Amino acid sequence: MALQDPEEAVVELRRAVTELGFKGALVNGFSEVDGDRIAYLDEPRYRPFWAAVEDPGVPVYLHPRDPLPRDSRMLEGHPWLYGSAWGFSIETGTHALRLMASGLFDEHPGVQVILGHLGELLPFNIWRTDHRLKVKPAGIPARKPLREYLCENFHVTTSGNFATPELLFTIDEIGADRVLFSADHPFESMGEAATWFDALDLDREVHEKITEGNARKLLGR
Repeated sequence: MALQDPEEAVVELRRAVTELGFKGALVNGFSEVDGDRIAYLDEPRYRPFWAAVEDPGVPVYLHPRDPLPRDSRMLEGHPWLYGSAWGFSIETGTHALRLMASGLFDEHPGVQVILGHLGELLPFNIWRTDHRLKVKPAGIPARKPLREYLCENFHVTTSGNFATPELLFTIDEIGADRVLFSADHPFESMGEAATWFDALDLDREVHEKITEGNARKLLGR
């Protein structure tokens, strides 16, 4: 879904959900607007969009995109750092933190966001982020620790991250109810993803939640 025009995005979201039967929306990260400016979804101009998301109760998949070269000098000269190897997680994880810190989920507590790749590194670093914000408050609008939003307003998928220790940590950190099985087809192998997941030593209830139960609940199926 394109977000260059938030008002038109609201119209399209409502059409997709009410007329076409869509169960959610996908946004490819930031939007390029007004020439060279880029816009992130925590900006006030997007509050009507989030209100429209909350009303029918559909989730938004915040999909990664490459950071722009002009805004990522630290990656310059190292093209392997862009894309799914590293840049996706840095770009999308930062975007998600901006949403958490903005007060969005205080204003619209029913909004649910999906992140791929076991949460774009957030489950593994959210404690430190909150800890440092306690030590050195930055005046952010959020009313709660950011970890609470991660556990209440986000779901993460296993897409493209078939790492058992990381999955078990993520389940422990945000709860099994917040994890969805995914392969990241066509970029990853569904066979590899399924073979890995089926072999995990998980409680049967947890296994069923992640394979289909959580998705059915989230998507209203």
